[in-house]
Amino acid sequence: MQSINPSRLFNASCIALLVTSLTFGIRAGILNQLGTDFALTDTQLGYMTMMAFLGFPVATMLGGAIYNKVGPRNLMWLAFICHLLGLVLTIFSNGFTLLLISTFFVGFANGMVEAACNPLVADMFPNDKTTMLNKFHVWFPAGIAIGALVSKFMTQAGFSWQAQIGFIVIPTVIYGIMILGQTFPKSENIEDSTETNFSALFDWLFIFIALCITLTATTELGTQQWIEKLVQDASNADGAYVLALITTIMAVGRFFAGSVVHRLNPIGVLLASAIVTTIGIGMMSQVTGGLVYVAAILFAIGVTYFWPTIIGFTAEYMPKTGALGMSLMGGIGMFGLSIWQPIIGGWLDTEKEIAALTANSVQEAELIAGQAVLDNIAFFPAILILAFGFLFAIRGRLEARKVH
Repeated sequence: MQSINPSRLFNASCIALLVTSLTFGIRAGILNQLGTDFALTDTQLGYMTMMAFLGFPVATMLGGAIYNKVGPRNLMWLAFICHLLGLVLTIFSNGFTLLLISTFFVGFANGMVEAACNPLVADMFPNDKTTMLNKFHVWFPAGIAIGALVSKFMTQAGFSWQAQIGFIVIPTVIYGIMILGQTFPKSENIEDSTETNFSALFDWLFIFIALCITLTATTELGTQQWIEKLVQDASNADGAYVLALITTIMAVGRFFAGSVVHRLNPIGVLLASAIVTTIGIGMMSQVTGGLVYVAAILFAIGVTYFWPTIIGFTAEYMPKTGALGMSLMGGIGMFGLSIWQPIIGGWLDTEKEIAALTANSVQEAELIAGQAVLDNIAFFPAILILAFGFLFAIRGRLEARKVH
């Protein structure tokens, strides 16, 4: 039997996550084109993006429930198949309905990558779970940055949105080739009893953190998915460059996560992240011109560690939840985000209508509307300051839960 190659499996996982993030970055870049080609309102675009975020939790919940039985290898192949199917269907979409269906398949594939790879990475690196999960999740913001820039340059060069979606097929095929014939590890370093996993989900801490991740996910990804519209409407800055700046900072921060996590511990990281994020979004909702980029830097520093640290927190502080706990945590985050997508789109439509009554121009109305929506989103990290502040206050008791 072929021996396990952790390096190749980790790299394949990173490329699979890159595909996931490219779908976010490029979809954010082509929202305006889709709206124009299919005559869609911002609310309809919100429902379309909702399908991606809805497909994600469906996959993570399913994948987490069957991980112990079928293993990460089969889950990764299912992700690969659904990625190809969703991308091809998107390219050949001829209306709103097919866009909804194809986007759901892409979201399902994205969720299955998380369901397979988070526990796989935690299992392969049992003594450094949070650090390695942060390094794995480097490729989420990195892919969004790449996707945003690729979308911008392809659009400027006259390429269609279909061609931009086709670009994502390339790394999809690459990660399929990388997992071909590979031997995957069995669950030796994570709790592999599904019954124990389910029982551990009823822990108050799991429920508390699950509620928190719905807010962190919406703060991070809800803002990024709409950044092209929100920032451009709010400040006339270039949304693609702002998104690329944010996600590049996030990628660098996650790559060097080890020293930050060890210095502050996961709870301290989450509290500091909530504080900086609130300042960043609050500033972004008030400023225009070059100061938008300063606000974007603060926002990026704030949201960098949210997602991987909560997944790592789950693995370290609630180890009995196993692969199911990590998968469900990600799924709950994306489910919460999916609910907020059409709401954010609706906010934007409503604020534009209200602003149009008093503004002197369309440009001024868009500025007022974009700032108002960013103001609304700023409430999410503000609530998280209180939530993570509570955990920080009882961190001594929580440390006893960790498995060393």
